[in-house]
Amino acid sequence: HRPSPLPELPVQYADYALWQRQWLTGDVLASQLDYWKQQLKAGPELLELPADYRRPALHSLRGGRLSTTLPEGLVEDLKLLSRQESVTLFMTLLAAVKLLLFRYTEQPDIIVGIPAAGRSRPQFEKLIGFFVNTLVLRTDLSGDVSFRELLTRVREVCIGAYDHQEMPFEKLVEALRPQRTLTHTPLFQVFFNMLNLSGSMPELPGLTVQLLEPPEVGSKFDLTFYIQEHQRRVTITLAYSKDLFAEDRIQEMLDQLTLLL
Repeated sequence: HRPSPLPELPVQYADYALWQRQWLTGDVLASQLDYWKQQLKAGPELLELPADYRRPALHSLRGGRLSTTLPEGLVEDLKLLSRQESVTLFMTLLAAVKLLLFRYTEQPDIIVGIPAAGRSRPQFEKLIGFFVNTLVLRTDLSGDVSFRELLTRVREVCIGAYDHQEMPFEKLVEALRPQRTLTHTPLFQVFFNMLNLSGSMPELPGLTVQLLEPPEVGSKFDLTFYIQEHQRRVTITLAYSKDLFAEDRIQEMLDQLTLLL
C-alpha cells in the first residue's frame, strides 16, 4: 500500500498503439509500402541451402544450436575494417554471413531477416510492451565485387531499412502476398540477430541466479545467426532446423564463416 517510487511515464503502450494506427495511414503508409515493394520486387521465394534431409511438408520447429567464439585479435581487425569502411560491426558480420550463404547456394540474390527494436522515439524507451519488428534485408552479390564493395551494398540496404522500419512485418507480408506454404517462412528463411544485452545475471537479495538453457531448442527459421559481443570477444551461435540439417553441416558452416572473416 505504498506509492510507487518510479516516475510516471509520459505515455503508455496503449498510446503507442493508437499513435501507430493513426500514423500508418494515407501517404505515410503508401510511402512505406512503396519502398518495401520496390526493395523486394521479384525476390527469390526460397534460399536453396544444401540440406542433409528433404524439406518436410510441415515445418516442425525442431532445432539445435552450435557456437563458436572468434579470437580477440580477429574481432579487433573486424572493428578496424568496419571503422575504415564507415560501417558497424553488425554490418560487417552480416555481410560475411551473406557471403557465406552465397557461397553455399550460388544465388546472388540473398535475403535475410533481422529484428528492429522499434523504440525509435525517446518516449518509447522505458515503456513495457512489445515493439520489436522484423526487417527484410535484400542484397545483390552479383558481379565480381570485393568485400569492401559488398560492405557498401549492405550498408545502403541497412540504412534504407532503418529509415522504413515502422512498416509492421505482418502488414508487409499481407501487401506483398508471397506464395504461402507450410514448408518454410515467407520472404526469408535465414535470420540474423546481434544481441547487445549485457549478459549479466540479476542480483536479488538472498538468491543465487543462474541461466538454465532449455534441453530442447526451437528453430523458427532454417538458420538463425545469433551474434553476441562480451569482453572483447564475439560469440556466434547458429540455431538450425533439425528437419533440414545434421550437426556436422552446421559445424562446417561455422568453421567456414570463421575462415571467411
